[in-house]
Amino acid sequence: MTTLDIDRLKAMSADELSVLLTPGNAERPVAIRLAAEAGFADAQTVYGQMLLDGDGVEQDQRAAIGWFGKAAEQGHAMAINMIGRCYDLGWGVETDKARAAQWFKIAADLGLDWGLYNYATLLALGQGVPEDKPLALTLLRQAAAMGNPKAINFVGSFYEDGWVVERDMTVAADHYRRAAEGGDFRGQFNHARMLADAGDIDGALQWLARIRETATPAFLAKAEAWLKASGHDRLGSEGVAALDGGSCTPFAPI
Repeated sequence: MTTLDIDRLKAMSADELSVLLTPGNAERPVAIRLAAEAGFADAQTVYGQMLLDGDGVEQDQRAAIGWFGKAAEQGHAMAINMIGRCYDLGWGVETDKARAAQWFKIAADLGLDWGLYNYATLLALGQGVPEDKPLALTLLRQAAAMGNPKAINFVGSFYEDGWVVERDMTVAADHYRRAAEGGDFRGQFNHARMLADAGDIDGALQWLARIRETATPAFLAKAEAWLKASGHDRLGSEGVAALDGGSCTPFAPI
């Protein structure tokens, strides 16, 4: 294996760097660590995520927070958001919703869609901050306008449940469709629900089959329970079979 150093990294062409940083490349973790140690905030954030997940390196969530902190000191919005995630879910630290909200708000104020979404989620649920659904919806709409599929789905939930706005199932269904097409597993499930209620069981099953690509095990268990109790015979059998498997993503609440 070729020995890497920061000078060699700086001398690489864009194409060479692209190959080096391709997931699965054995030298990728070393390259990112070198760039992180050299003070590059993007690399510090990526390396922190790798440590958080155990992706190409030994998992060390406490160390991950340290790298996020280095990038956060440089104003890196995603790193700031990820510190919030760690406090939100107890990754490497004790769960502290109030501190999570503080970090999410900073990321939101910087205009990061994930910061907007995560802070809005805590506001909507009254976790770590006083409940404020009107402000939550405002922030979710900002994130949705930036194309964040989870925010789009959450706006749909506001319309389905009649939070802050008049209940409007047509608007809710449209948001769920857009969230599903954007890859959000909750949006895919909600879109499937709407299709099933409209009589399109085949369409619902197609979307249910896609949920397992990104959904968390906890969500899959809840979805399976809903399908079994839905009253739709095919959803209760074929739908449950479609939900086998799943994984989680670190950039949005579980």
